[in-house]
Amino acid sequence: MVLPGDPRARVKELEAEVAWRLTRRHLRLLLSRPTTAHKEGATNHVAAQTLVLFLTSVLIAVLLVAPQPPAALGWELLAVAAVSGVALVILDRRAGHGSDRGVARYIERFSPNAITAVLVGVAGLTFPLKAGGGLYWLIPAAVASLLGGVVNAWLFLVKAAS
Repeated sequence: MVLPGDPRARVKELEAEVAWRLTRRHLRLLLSRPTTAHKEGATNHVAAQTLVLFLTSVLIAVLLVAPQPPAALGWELLAVAAVSGVALVILDRRAGHGSDRGVARYIERFSPNAITAVLVGVAGLTFPLKAGGGLYWLIPAAVASLLGGVVNAWLFLVKAAS
């Protein structure tokens, strides 16, 4: 547990600030792009999905180390789930599904992007209620987030190479 006077508290505040600024900057940039899924825009949106997935894990980690009541952590996890879920859906629609290769098309279709937001939302909902698993839902959420980020990075490389 990090106490308010502890120097580690300031480091965690700085980490949260950096993550928030990066997320806000990249989402503002990417959401202002046209909705056509042309080749360059599609690769940018896949790269943005990767960023959102990796930053979701970072934000969850920052929220977990901050001392706060369970209800506040639950609401914050629900907010992270909602924001990341909406961003991933928007970016997925803008990226399109234009892969010609069999394996890439299959992975693109079944990438664990949406499941990450759902699992974080379930954790945020069940933790304050003290029923249904609570923070244990964050384990598969972190795995899905990191796996989805790696899959999206691979898809980004496949799209950029073609």
